[in-house]
Amino acid sequence: MKHIQLDDLNEMSKIYRLNLVNSITGYKSAHLIGSQSLDGKNNVAIFSSVIHLGSNPALIGFILRPTSVPRHTYSNIKATGIFTLNAITKKQIKDAHHTSAKYPEEISEFDKTNLQIEKKEDWNAPFVKDVPIQMGCRYQNEYHIKENDTKLIVASIEHFYVSESLLLADGWVQLDKGNIVAINGLDGYADPKLLERFPYARPKS
Repeated sequence: MKHIQLDDLNEMSKIYRLNLVNSITGYKSAHLIGSQSLDGKNNVAIFSSVIHLGSNPALIGFILRPTSVPRHTYSNIKATGIFTLNAITKKQIKDAHHTSAKYPEEISEFDKTNLQIEKKEDWNAPFVKDVPIQMGCRYQNEYHIKENDTKLIVASIEHFYVSESLLLADGWVQLDKGNIVAINGLDGYADPKLLERFPYARPKS
């Protein structure tokens, strides 16, 4: 087994270090965040940092990289207060990955990919069409992480749209039925399959 220490990490090339640290912690969720500017420009961007924060109230969080450069998703969310979360399926990974390209604000990633906008009543932020899970989220707060100048964005989920084939009788959502992918590192996409589901664990007598 290879042993890598902090001194070794500091001597690595930028790309090797990025790949190592981003991939070694395991699979991450894959989401497209849809947002819209005040003047109606639609934006969609891939995020691998969306996390569950709580179910009552329903809260999620995601990490935003330093805003020392323009972050269109962030500026749109701050301006409008809302955004969408859209699960990524196997057939969408090429287009989803391309949304990480840095386009100027006036160019929508929807126009540079085959991803399509879906609008829903009373929610201006764009959803992504043909995905089995969509959520309408509202900005609640943000927390500065001083160690690397990132932000934890906290949002409430106000709208859930789930394909009925994924939604089980007890409310559990079986993701692999929708061909929903996970991300390994920055650029690897995986197709996870359910192995087993266990009942609530209690201490052994």
